[in-house]
Amino acid sequence: MKTAIVVGATGLIGQILIKQLAESAGIAKVIAITRRKICYVNPKISNQVVDFANLDNFSWYFKGDLLFSCLGTTKKQAGSVAAQRMVDVDYQLKVAELAADNGVSEYFLVSSSGANGKSKNAYLQMKGELEDKVTRLKFNRICIFQPSLLLGEREEVRFGEKLGSWILPTLCRLPLLKRYKPIFGEQVAIKMCQESLKLKTGVQRFTLDACFPDEV
Repeated sequence: MKTAIVVGATGLIGQILIKQLAESAGIAKVIAITRRKICYVNPKISNQVVDFANLDNFSWYFKGDLLFSCLGTTKKQAGSVAAQRMVDVDYQLKVAELAADNGVSEYFLVSSSGANGKSKNAYLQMKGELEDKVTRLKFNRICIFQPSLLLGEREEVRFGEKLGSWILPTLCRLPLLKRYKPIFGEQVAIKMCQESLKLKTGVQRFTLDACFPDEV
C-alpha cells in the first residue's frame, strides 16, 4: 500500500490519473498537489493547494513512495516561452528534487514524443532538458512517458491540437509517422497507473509504439 503524489492533477492526464490511483488496491493515499482546488472527491485523495513559485515552503507535501508529474502548459497559456519554461522545466525539476530529497523512490513523468535537449523547437528542447536533468536524481526508478498529441476534453480549447487531431490520424498511417499518432490522455493515465504497480528499477522510456502497440 503506497502513497502517490501527483502534480498537474487538474490537467488532461492528471485528473484521470488521480481517479485511477484512488481506485487502485495498491495505493493507500493520493496527494494531489495543485494551484487550485480539484473538484473530484475521494477519501483516498488529499488535495494540497500550493504556490509553485515557492515550492520550498511546501516541501513536506512531497513525501511518499511514488511521484507522478503531469504538469505542463503552452506558450499561449503561459504568455511567453520564458513563462512556459518556468512551468515545463523549473517547477517540475524543483518538484522532482524535493521528492528525491524526501526519499520518494519512484518517479513517473509525462514528457513528449521528440523530446530532445538539443532540439531547435523550444517545446521539445524543454521536454528533453527536463528528462536529462531528472534522470540524474536519486530515484530508484524513473519512467518517462513520451506520448504524441493528446486527445480528450480540456477546460480550454487548443486550436492547434484540435486541428492536429483531425489531420494526424490520417498522416500517421505512414510507417515512419506511426509513433506520432494522437492518443487519448486517459490511455496515458491508465498506463502510468499500471506501471506504478510493477516492481522494477532503473530508467525506462515509453514511446507511443512501445507503450501502446495496439494504437499504432
